Amino acid sequence: MSESILEMRNVTKTFPGVKALSNVNLDLKKGEILGICGENGAGKSTLMKVLSGSFSANQYEGDILINGKEVRFDSVATAQSYGIEMVYQEINMLMMCTVAENIFINNIPGEGKFVDFKKLFKDTQELLDYAGLTDIYPKEIAHNLNSGQMAMVSLLRAYAKNPKVLVLDEPTGALTNNEVDILMRILNELRDKGVSCIYISHKLEEIYRICDRVMVMRDGEVVGTHLINEVREDELIEEMIGRKVVNLYPKESVEIGEEVFRVEDIVVPHPTIKNRNIVDHVSFKLYKGEILGIGGLVGAGRSEILGAIFGQIKKGVSKKVFVKGREVTINSPADAMEVGIGFVTEERKQNGIIWMLSIKDNIVLASLNDLPGKVFVDNKVEESRAQELYDQLHIKAPSINTKVVSLSGGNQQKVVISKWLLKKPDILLIDEPTRGIDVGAKAEIYKLMNELTQSGISIIMVSSDMPELVNMSDRCLVISNGRITGELSKEEISDTAVMKAAIM
Repeated sequence: MSESILEMRNVTKTFPGVKALSNVNLDLKKGEILGICGENGAGKSTLMKVLSGSFSANQYEGDILINGKEVRFDSVATAQSYGIEMVYQEINMLMMCTVAENIFINNIPGEGKFVDFKKLFKDTQELLDYAGLTDIYPKEIAHNLNSGQMAMVSLLRAYAKNPKVLVLDEPTGALTNNEVDILMRILNELRDKGVSCIYISHKLEEIYRICDRVMVMRDGEVVGTHLINEVREDELIEEMIGRKVVNLYPKESVEIGEEVFRVEDIVVPHPTIKNRNIVDHVSFKLYKGEILGIGGLVGAGRSEILGAIFGQIKKGVSKKVFVKGREVTINSPADAMEVGIGFVTEERKQNGIIWMLSIKDNIVLASLNDLPGKVFVDNKVEESRAQELYDQLHIKAPSINTKVVSLSGGNQQKVVISKWLLKKPDILLIDEPTRGIDVGAKAEIYKLMNELTQSGISIIMVSSDMPELVNMSDRCLVISNGRITGELSKEEISDTAVMKAAIM
């Protein structure tokens, strides 16, 4: 491997009440892809914010060296001037601007106030052609893109700046398999050109697929750095969580009971294509204590099924819903909660949490009418219930009074799940239960799902994580083009069977 292009030495970063980084050292070789793994709260994103200039030099301790020379970053622009580009986990787009304007936002061709739109759109089309993104157009308004397309545009924006160091933070969370393949191809080509990359991911299969070395972080410290071909996956997991995990998918056998939920003939109009349904006359049943998995490709209509059931999606929706044999009307989330249905949404930041409230306030939010108290809720009861779930789910934060906005994505997801655990619904809809959650926390979430089903709660789980879908489902429905194209028993569920039905 060639010389180091980037070094970070003894980097320490402290927030009020917590040391996020403690004497972290990192070195990156020219033309290398360095993976970084660790649980949520391990310090990965904080370290990258130091590197990208999001924290100015006086906000942390330690040194950064580029090609052996010490540098000081006072802003993101300063870091970019040294060739460091970061693609963040959270999409950052100018929603009312075109794809072309988003890609070349700081380098739009033209003179003075005049934009050379012909060159702008031509250069953008060349980039899209290079990437093989045939479903994105230069003049398309960013607001019309799905999350995966936005992620690819963010990648091309960084690529267009010819970076020397490219940092990717959980880049594939919203991508289709084809988009992941495109990303991997681009990264391999950048490596061949001598560009260095830092690749942060919970998905160890991606780390093994693309990285040359991997650095493991835990509790703000580096606990190991390895050549990727010299370390086993189970060794990485043990370093990440500080203990052995015997079974990543601890699905326990539960006696399946009587029917508790049934939906008939659910229809959801496509949000952008006229005279087309994204959910097209779907019907199914759910039984007591069952985990009913729903699989399929992105855009098949899986999330829309859950949103329509919960009353979150309303426009043009038609359906018949039966809870414990009784037909019920659900026109809003309040209606759904009234009949014992909860919803852990995929879009936690839009629908799952209230950013500026504390962990405690978010956990009790759905249960305010159920807690003791007449006019005013008893604060001691709130704190006690929230603290129990905070401890049970191992939420990493200074206290239950910490604002949710300061938490990592995985810990935010734990808060959303805690909210519904306190509510104790009979039926729980979960959309991508472990997206953005580290491997140790995944096992904890699965354990909680087992406990819920053993207590008689029934779960409908949408998942794009194939091992999760295969191992945690008692039964699996596969959706393709808005319709059920497969229903698989526990014994029939496999990667092959799901994918075969998904492409029908």
